[in-house]
Amino acid sequence: MWVRVLGAAAGGGFPQWNCGCPQCRAVRDGSRPCRPRTQSSVAVSADYRRWFLLNASPDIRAQIESFPALHPQGVRDSPLQAVLLTDAELDHTLGLLLLREAGDLEVHATAAVHEILSRGTSLLQTLGAYANVEWRPVSTGVEAPLADGLSYSAFNVPTNKRARFGTGEAEDGVVGYRITDGRTGRALVYLPGAQELTASVLAHLEGCTCLLFDGTCWQDDELIRLGIAGKTSRDMGHLPISGADGSLEHLAPLSIERKIYIHINNTNPILREDAPERRIVEEHGLEVAADGLELEI
Repeated sequence: MWVRVLGAAAGGGFPQWNCGCPQCRAVRDGSRPCRPRTQSSVAVSADYRRWFLLNASPDIRAQIESFPALHPQGVRDSPLQAVLLTDAELDHTLGLLLLREAGDLEVHATAAVHEILSRGTSLLQTLGAYANVEWRPVSTGVEAPLADGLSYSAFNVPTNKRARFGTGEAEDGVVGYRITDGRTGRALVYLPGAQELTASVLAHLEGCTCLLFDGTCWQDDELIRLGIAGKTSRDMGHLPISGADGSLEHLAPLSIERKIYIHINNTNPILREDAPERRIVEEHGLEVAADGLELEI
């Protein structure tokens, strides 16, 4: 199985267009070693010919152009077979509108995410005016085939983050994906948004070969300290990396071959390659994703 990180940043990208935090200043002026990143999306393939997207970033056009394997081979075609959505967040779904030139577009999503995209943001109605959208319902705990021996199983990711669209209650339908190559039995887990690592979520990580995990913030009060927002990382549905009960404490002991942080917010100091926070992450056996990272699992 081939995995390509098309984008490794959280919503807004890195640098974020209206942000002057230390990381954004550093990547703009080159004063510290760090690389720009687009908003998170991942492509997966069993044969390097047919590809499946995990979330559709608003930067999807540039991400496709940066990766020759996703370029068309004919006058008007694409190696992209389908899009698997983990939730209804705009930074994970707006890219669907940029795929509107496709005659047919297969979208895998939970019923709750489909409802938000249909009645909340109306994104699917807009997209449907340009392309034939085929919705494939995602049910947790059910093994669903993709192609060439690949299959996926979605699992619930608990959150009490308030939904921006719909009822205003806690978000529903947020999932992670475990993608398995039936030929080798090796698996990728993609989990870009996790508010906590419950026993149930941890159980879905067992035995996987590679984990792409939520690396949004280093500290829970990161945005508050910078005067950017009044919400904590957990308020936004993301478990911070550091601190008691942070993700690093949970993930470091796990015997997973590759453990990689993705969906990294522009405020997170691990984006700076010479930051002490980056060194701590690497000393604990985890990696920090960058656009263009390619894995063979």
